[in-house]
Amino acid sequence: MTPRPARPATRTDTAPNPAPLLKALLLSSAVVLTGAQIARGQDTTETHAFSNFGEVKYGPDIEHLDYVNPDAPKGGEISISAMGTFDSFNNYSRKGVSAALATIGSESIVISTADDPYGLYCFICTTMEYPEDLKWVTFNLRDDVTFADGEPMVAEDVEFSFNLFLEQGITEYRRIVEGFIEDVDVIDDHTIKFTFTDEAPIRERIGFAGGTPVFSKDWFEETGARLDDSSEEPFMSTGAYVLESKDFNRQIVYSRNPDYWAAEHPLQVGRNNFDRIRVEYFADSQAAFEAFKAGAFTFRVENSSLIWATGYDFPNLNDGYVVKEEIPDGTVGTAQSFIFNLDRETWQDKRVRDAIAMMFNFEWSNQALFYGLYDRVDSFWPGTDLAARGTPSEAELEILEPLVDEGLLDAAILTEEAPVPPVNEADQNRPARGTFRAAGRLLEDAGWIPGDDGVRRNEAGDILTLEILSYDPNFDRIINPYIENLEQLGVNAELERVDTAQYVENRRAGDFDMTSHGFSMGFEPGIGLEQWFHSKTADDSSRNLMRLRNEAVDRIIPSIVGAETLETLESSVHALDRTLRSIGFMVPQWFKPVHTVAYFDMYGKPETIPPLDMGYLDFWWYDADKHQALIDAGVLR
Repeated sequence: MTPRPARPATRTDTAPNPAPLLKALLLSSAVVLTGAQIARGQDTTETHAFSNFGEVKYGPDIEHLDYVNPDAPKGGEISISAMGTFDSFNNYSRKGVSAALATIGSESIVISTADDPYGLYCFICTTMEYPEDLKWVTFNLRDDVTFADGEPMVAEDVEFSFNLFLEQGITEYRRIVEGFIEDVDVIDDHTIKFTFTDEAPIRERIGFAGGTPVFSKDWFEETGARLDDSSEEPFMSTGAYVLESKDFNRQIVYSRNPDYWAAEHPLQVGRNNFDRIRVEYFADSQAAFEAFKAGAFTFRVENSSLIWATGYDFPNLNDGYVVKEEIPDGTVGTAQSFIFNLDRETWQDKRVRDAIAMMFNFEWSNQALFYGLYDRVDSFWPGTDLAARGTPSEAELEILEPLVDEGLLDAAILTEEAPVPPVNEADQNRPARGTFRAAGRLLEDAGWIPGDDGVRRNEAGDILTLEILSYDPNFDRIINPYIENLEQLGVNAELERVDTAQYVENRRAGDFDMTSHGFSMGFEPGIGLEQWFHSKTADDSSRNLMRLRNEAVDRIIPSIVGAETLETLESSVHALDRTLRSIGFMVPQWFKPVHTVAYFDMYGKPETIPPLDMGYLDFWWYDADKHQALIDAGVLR
């Protein structure tokens, strides 16, 4: 998919993430004009915002976003937790383990909002100009933008930052983007023009140019910092928060810049309300939960169904000092899954992968381990209209039939319903006998025969062995029952639990059989799909961890990138989703359509939370009176 632009100061990036790719670098751009556009000649338009599909929500005279409290007080602290360790503040390098919220100070020329799924809005720019064919775009930059050190931001900084990512950025990003920009021209201090090659996807062009984080050229030259190396300090940028203090592997404190240039910007009014954001590090989620109950930090996003169902029974909660809440999540659910490493010969046989997948009993896990809190992932766009359902539509068939004719896809994909995981009984972990027999037949057909000891071997005598890579002890209770089923099938399955640093390194190096991976898609997929699924990213990608190389997938992605209508986009995504699921490189896990959070009752939030961001670090605020009440009650110090 094509990720949405980053909103300043929003979500937490936990340390175990294997150097997440650039959120703001492969943005949805736009070709549909808004009612606020200003003509600049017959074929040139000037506008404050873009949308690929329909009009943007907000006009040029916006006073504030609909979902914020424009009168939200500034002050106080919010504190959160992160797991594992960190040794770098560079989220754009494969070196080191990036700190939580490492990009909190980064901003880009255009940004998105949490209630407009397709809109891009001028932020560092006042307007954008472009011709009808989007051969180029000119950004008219604001003249009041300053970096955190007080130095003015100018067009030369934008040019420098863009080139920095092309020269030192992650390989998979450079490989995709480097052929799309023909020229970058600094016209003056506050005007910059990007000219695109004919190969640059139309829908992506504004995002390529306007979504790159802007860093200080002078700071990079003075410090000698590199984008492809670890860094003990965040890069100098223009955002609302700066690093106040750090204690590696223990704590990070970010503080709000009192001289933040955009404090009164219409897109920032009612946001960035906390004076300080503190991050406390813990070895695992259980340790963090115990610390939360004791008041060591004040806001917890709960990712453990066990803790959510059974752990929230402690005095501060029961006495009303802690709020436990479910908040609707309108984003595309993350398709969390176990994935196979397709570079390893054993897992290149789909029969083997299918047999292994059949041994995971989600229904039992959901009832016995998750307390019924989750839904099964059944698509790369779970819970949305972009998920493929039933048999292919006529529009899908137009995409799939040529691939079948060329032998790139099995003909069954044209007539069968989109693959979904098998449904097992929930009363026991062991799948039904029929499922076991079917899985056994698949393995025998693939040459894995059980011996007298029940262990499966191939003709060469090699044992069918599967190691599941993990870093989180809380996942043991999920993986171990899966391993029990695999062992009954004759698979020599083992849990390989390592520390965070080793986990990150093993994933980067492709040193695993199976591991958990989250596929985070969006409502407007684009060129970013190549980072997830294209053959050219299989050798060096933190997203294409399964090392997928499939010509049919490679051929479908351009139909999504080139889609000019929502209908075409939807049918193309359906075709891709159907194809990916038919390949069978993952064992689908679970998702939930709500945020589960708990926090000490010292914060305020808007009456309506927007669908695309919970925003607790962004547009919630500190309530001094409530905090004092907690202190008076002896709950907090």
